[in-house]
Amino acid sequence: MIDLVITQRRRSLGGFEVGRVLPFAKHRMVGPFIFFDHMGPVTFEPGIPRDVDVRPHPHIGLATITYLFDGEIMHRDSVGSEQPIRPGEVNWMTAGRGITHSERFERARREGGYMNGIQAWVALPDREEESDPGFSHHDSADLPTFEQDGARGRLIAGRALGLGAKVQTLSPLFYLHWDLQAGGRAALPADYPERALYVAEGAIMLAGESLEEGQMAVLAPGETASFVADGPPR
Repeated sequence: MIDLVITQRRRSLGGFEVGRVLPFAKHRMVGPFIFFDHMGPVTFEPGIPRDVDVRPHPHIGLATITYLFDGEIMHRDSVGSEQPIRPGEVNWMTAGRGITHSERFERARREGGYMNGIQAWVALPDREEESDPGFSHHDSADLPTFEQDGARGRLIAGRALGLGAKVQTLSPLFYLHWDLQAGGRAALPADYPERALYVAEGAIMLAGESLEEGQMAVLAPGETASFVADGPPR
């Protein structure tokens, strides 16, 4: 069931660290997901310097999906968007033929606080690589939730488990967030040929193997992947 286990590689962005999971030398992508970075976790003190912010930088030919477990980030870009993102919300930015954006920790600068989240980058289909750049924000009302067997889930984007998020995607995909109680169970459907599970906190048991915080299991196609919480994981 498990083809490969990838452990995040930590690197500093100056004011905080990210754990890069994708791309990996032995596995560059999962479906259209080409980059997968775990931002933090980090506790910011009030008055952090401005060089902690991710300053304006360009993207082309892909889309970024920002999703937070904790904290707040202010997004600004060259098409005029200015939007804070908070836990349980999605910022989807389509670079297309080119966009510049920044991510700033303005609330943390004022108040301090804990930040923890994922930024994933999705490769655009060939026909969309030169499309107009754009940005959309989706609050929690656009992201269906569900609960079963000690597992609480949210569909961040795409379609899965008979649900559809209101986030416009440009290729078939799914992106799920689960929080499990100790002993809780969940299953990753077999609908898509390329799938992976990433443990952001805690640990799970999958196919008799333990997956720990910071590890991603790339799964073989064609079989439902059932897993159980080892402690209360995310």
